[in-house]
Amino acid sequence: MAAHIKGDKDAKISCRNVWKIYGDTPDKFFKSGNGLVDDPETLANTITQNNHILANADVSFDVFAGEIFVIMGLSGSGKSTIVRCLSRLVEPTAGEILLDGESLLEKSAADLIEVRRHKMGMVFQSFGLMLRLNVIDNIAFPLKVQGIREAKRYAQAERVIDLVGLKGREADFPNELSGGQQQRVGIARSLAVEPDVWLLDEPFSALDPLIRKKMQDEFLRIQSMLQKSIVFITHNFQEALRLADRMAIMRDGAIVQIGRPVDLILNPVDDYVREFTTDVAWETVLCAADICEHPSGALTGMGRVAANTQIDSLLGYLAKHSQGVAVEAEDGSVMGVATASGVLAALATGCKVAPADVKIAQGRDK
Repeated sequence: MAAHIKGDKDAKISCRNVWKIYGDTPDKFFKSGNGLVDDPETLANTITQNNHILANADVSFDVFAGEIFVIMGLSGSGKSTIVRCLSRLVEPTAGEILLDGESLLEKSAADLIEVRRHKMGMVFQSFGLMLRLNVIDNIAFPLKVQGIREAKRYAQAERVIDLVGLKGREADFPNELSGGQQQRVGIARSLAVEPDVWLLDEPFSALDPLIRKKMQDEFLRIQSMLQKSIVFITHNFQEALRLADRMAIMRDGAIVQIGRPVDLILNPVDDYVREFTTDVAWETVLCAADICEHPSGALTGMGRVAANTQIDSLLGYLAKHSQGVAVEAEDGSVMGVATASGVLAALATGCKVAPADVKIAQGRDK
């Protein structure tokens, strides 16, 4: 029987100290399989020095119900490996993977098949459609594997076809569809099994920019209705900003920072994370709540805005009103005051300015 892990009841899926090592004897680096080590960085160096490939190093995170958790990093950072570890398409060398508090690593092969059939949906960059099956048969195929009777599986397939905007294309074959339409079929197929957890590994990266944006919009629309627990892999920070509730940045197999997109923009832990945020139009990401400060005086006569008001819509007002604007929570209470100086202070936290870049005037030459 799978062990229930106390304290993880709020997490839908959890990753605990996961390591994935490729080589002749990857297990020799761990006294036990729990992935707990005193000095992960030293161990990572030891692994590579011993001619083993380190794909994931001491990776830990939680994904909560209804959350879009984005993992991003450069090519080779380990993001695709970790999402495959979550489904056990790749077996972790050490650590734990928990689904609803139960260890996935303790499940038998038969139990794992059931989890993949009923609780997990997976979408990858390659669409993986069966060319000899039309749209509706591609989508209904996993339901057929489950043994669901024909009438029910086609009814379920019809429902998700409508959900992804492919109504009228049921009889078409993959070679009659555009790239974006093929990706919609892949998404619909993974949704047909009504998974609790949805794993998507760079599903839109093969699409051109316009189709990619439309697919992002479609993805957000579907999520607003279904509220799945989603792990979404991308190397595109702009895409991550549009989609993520929280996100993790990976480097060399390890997680560098986890937080809301705005947290990573305002408080990057190092230059690697800061580099991802360099070209972000921060004023379209920050909201009034992100920059508000405790009021220093009375709020009488001061304008008021909702906490989620984007900063770009406030810049003109703040430029003309030095006292700022009161920021209200959903219940109408005042969270603080947003000011022009607060905007600059928030922006400055995400910028690295070398001393040589700042020159202070010493007075005019005589």
